[in-house]
Amino acid sequence: MCFEEPRWLSHISTGSHFEDFVWVLFGESIMEVLRPQLVRIGGRIYRKNPIQEQTYQHEEEDEDFYQGFVECAEEPCDAYEVVQTQQGFRCTVKAPSLLYKHIVGKRGDTRKKLEVETKTSISIPKPGQDGEIVITGQHRGGVISARTRIDVLLLTFRRKQPFTHFLAFFLNEVEVQERFLKFQEEVLEKCSMDHGVDSTIFQNPKKLHLTIGMLVLLSEQEIQQTCEMLQQCKEDFIDDISGGKPLEVEMAGIEYMNDDPGMVDVLYAKVHMKDGSNRLQELVDRVLEHFQASGLIVKEWNSVKLHATVMNTLFRKDPNAL
Repeated sequence: MCFEEPRWLSHISTGSHFEDFVWVLFGESIMEVLRPQLVRIGGRIYRKNPIQEQTYQHEEEDEDFYQGFVECAEEPCDAYEVVQTQQGFRCTVKAPSLLYKHIVGKRGDTRKKLEVETKTSISIPKPGQDGEIVITGQHRGGVISARTRIDVLLLTFRRKQPFTHFLAFFLNEVEVQERFLKFQEEVLEKCSMDHGVDSTIFQNPKKLHLTIGMLVLLSEQEIQQTCEMLQQCKEDFIDDISGGKPLEVEMAGIEYMNDDPGMVDVLYAKVHMKDGSNRLQELVDRVLEHFQASGLIVKEWNSVKLHATVMNTLFRKDPNAL
């Protein structure tokens, strides 16, 4: 493409109003089958073997219980709160009701196999009801084993859910929108005859943003937890990094999300602090680390790649257009 690099200025607010963070529906992640997932639970790392899935005609599609399950330690573990009772031991698991069916399985097979292998009893709320999964058993090790396996199942099927929200800073100030529209006008003027370039693949100026991380929030409680964590981030480190003032950033230059220039789907504007400091990168990396530690964001990267998408072929209104 032949056009000048855009250069815009924007202010990122780090105040107490979390409208500065936007949550938007996004796509679905893909699990690499040939490389088993590594699952971090309670300070330990487990390998998650592939799950055998089948679809039965005239039945609701669901995942059967593991064929080759996680290699998990059976020795005592202090990561869980296990209470001793008169009947034995008890442990509870909080989870969104949407994921209950994956612990029950078809015809209850998943729960039954869990109970047999860990010598425990597992009580799960009925579909649509909120509550806790309760694990009871005569042996503490069995309760811990059941809890570990349930956690792995919950994490696995949470990862299979489409992203529902993402954390981001708005970059939709009037000046930024105006300069973005000028950029769009120049690109269309100079490149409208180029392969695949049309007005529909440009970002909506009102939706310009910097993404911090993707989330799967499956209940109102998890949304509330996210808001509380953002507030905690502000109190713990955001105010210190920003000095309690908005951060002025500059968007300058274009990069593409692909190793092959001939197969580009996404163009984004590079973003950096106008004063040349690394404060913005430090801030978003700390936020990402905080959410990864909570399990609300799956750890895939150690650092946030700051970018503002300006063109994306997924925005194209005519999917058959080339």
